[in-house]
Amino acid sequence: MAFRVVSRCVSRCLSVFTSAAKTGGRSTNRNYWASFRRTSSPLTSGRAACLLGLPVVSCLGYNVFCTVPRSAVVCALDIDEVVDQADYLYSCSEHDKLYQLLLQYKESDNVEFLWRLARVTWELSREPGIEVNRKKQLIFESMEYATKALEKDDRCGAAHKWYAVCLSDVGEYGGIRVKIANSWVLREHMEKATQLNPKDATSLHMLGRWCFELASLTWYERKVASVIFSKPPDATFEEALYFFMKAEEVDPNFFSKNMLMLGKTYLALKDKEKALLWLNKAKDYPARSREDKEALKEAVELLKQLG
Repeated sequence: MAFRVVSRCVSRCLSVFTSAAKTGGRSTNRNYWASFRRTSSPLTSGRAACLLGLPVVSCLGYNVFCTVPRSAVVCALDIDEVVDQADYLYSCSEHDKLYQLLLQYKESDNVEFLWRLARVTWELSREPGIEVNRKKQLIFESMEYATKALEKDDRCGAAHKWYAVCLSDVGEYGGIRVKIANSWVLREHMEKATQLNPKDATSLHMLGRWCFELASLTWYERKVASVIFSKPPDATFEEALYFFMKAEEVDPNFFSKNMLMLGKTYLALKDKEKALLWLNKAKDYPARSREDKEALKEAVELLKQLG
């Protein structure tokens, strides 16, 4: 019984990483199209991409060039160009194409390639209807890339963020004790991500969700958790509010669920006026994604309850 209760509690806490992580590209991808336009033609024209940095090529030289495999062509691109192309594909949700692009760099020492490869591999594991074994394979593969990214550069905030996201999913295969132990590691890496990149609203939101779910545990759930672990994770609604508000300061109106969580946190703190303010903002937010629609539905239900 105790294990079932704690498992439910920890699963609630860790699931916030998989939900919030889906917004990881919103606040940072807004300008990708502008940068991509400068390179879109050579990047999407196959072998012609390799000609970017070359002088006039003789007819014979061009014939030789035409025999170069396409995989080698992408590698000939400048690092910034590959990153631009990768971010553009991610902003368009072209996960399969992005995976194939970045898979060529899985042995790279470049952290910018590796954390993006971890991210898109994780995204593929979330595709609807994915086969169970394939899902597990992709989750552990994403963890491998995230781990390698941190090994190459532990000063990269995105590497810490996606390490935490991937670890939360890997924990689902390790049992309750592993989940609880991982919860400390998750917070550690999310805090590191925000320290290294204070402008990352998504990481701040995820920290807020982590705190909110723990603060929401009942006394009985806390008691059961303390039986298994002498010092289980703990947090307060005030901490959750701090992170949600900080996310709004960094990137106002970046995510409907951040507005929803602000409303729910103010409700937990007995501040009905501010709760109504943020719940109405969540209700009025354009519902473009699945997460937006979920936030809209919950906000409407809460507003009805509040009269």
